[in-house]
Amino acid sequence: MRVLYLLVFPLYGSGSGTYARYLAKEVNKTHESAIVTPDDRKIDGVKLYHLKMPFRVAFTGHPEWPTCELFSHISHREILELHESYLDSVVDAVEDFKPNIIHVHHAYPISWAARFIKSTYQIPYIITVHGSELPTAKKDNRYIALTMDVLRKARRIVPNSGYTKDWTLDVFGDEFKKNIRVIPGGVDVDKFVKSSSTAHLDAMYGLKDKKVVLFAGKLTKYKGVEYLVKAARKIPAEILIVGDGPERKKLEYIKEKYAIKNVQFLGHQGNNTKHLIDLYSRADVFVAPSIWDEPLGLVVLEAMACETPVIVTRKGGIPLAVKEGKNGLFIRSKKVNDLAEKVNYLLANDKKRIAMGQRARDIAVKRFSWEIIAGKFNRMYERFGLK
Repeated sequence: MRVLYLLVFPLYGSGSGTYARYLAKEVNKTHESAIVTPDDRKIDGVKLYHLKMPFRVAFTGHPEWPTCELFSHISHREILELHESYLDSVVDAVEDFKPNIIHVHHAYPISWAARFIKSTYQIPYIITVHGSELPTAKKDNRYIALTMDVLRKARRIVPNSGYTKDWTLDVFGDEFKKNIRVIPGGVDVDKFVKSSSTAHLDAMYGLKDKKVVLFAGKLTKYKGVEYLVKAARKIPAEILIVGDGPERKKLEYIKEKYAIKNVQFLGHQGNNTKHLIDLYSRADVFVAPSIWDEPLGLVVLEAMACETPVIVTRKGGIPLAVKEGKNGLFIRSKKVNDLAEKVNYLLANDKKRIAMGQRARDIAVKRFSWEIIAGKFNRMYERFGLK
């Protein structure tokens, strides 16, 4: 069986890019897989087709595209230009790869091309809803009508969490309820393993004999990183911020305004996965202080796989992976004191923190390995794909 994935973002720097990259690689062990994407970085065994784009555009920004447009800001004519280029690229890939099934990442807009392929080539498709597309659709009805038609013809709609499922139904309507199946993202548990030595990080970032608190992700307002930066004044540890985005200047201003000395901005790490694994492993605590209903963040799973306990807001899909007191702690959104208190509690309790990290790894392996996640999709492909 041949599975063609459609992705409008780079393979690195966002949750959907990471999801698409690892899923295609794992599925390729059982079936042939290929991705249409605006990225040319190779994935072992997976064929890449270039996605032509008249300009770069994202839902909430992208660290590898710092000057990109937002879908909510582009003109009607620009939506048409995108659709035309997406459709042209997908048809080229379909003609060459001849897939049995198409798997679209994000509910729109490249899904519109999959709908055309279904009508003309009779190739079925499924759609993964990642969640980041939903705020735009909620406030910009230009994306609603065509996407609803796409969802009606999809063999399955696959949100990445129960919360994303509810959110999808809120935006597009309850008529899709019967066709929805939740499958979360995963983590490469063979790659994301606690590093045996992170001494080089101590020299690189001045961490010798210091406790470390880590955040990794896009620096958008939805991630709530400003509350971690503000809490840093009350945390006796070094705070490392991995990632980039439109909020970075504001976060650096907060650091300067309050003369905060224990926060470092490390920037976007690109495809330097080994360095990221070392950072997860060196961290005593990983913090995800989201202020919106976050789909299940893959960085949370990556930190867990590296035996790092997590401190998170009880938002969106995150509770799917985090169990209070077992592998992490929950904090209230936007509450600086609560954040600092929970972080300090774990930093002061080495035995408990280490045990929580070990349980975090167990949960990641047993419930969120890509082998498990890909198996669920493989059964879906085999059921609905062209024979």
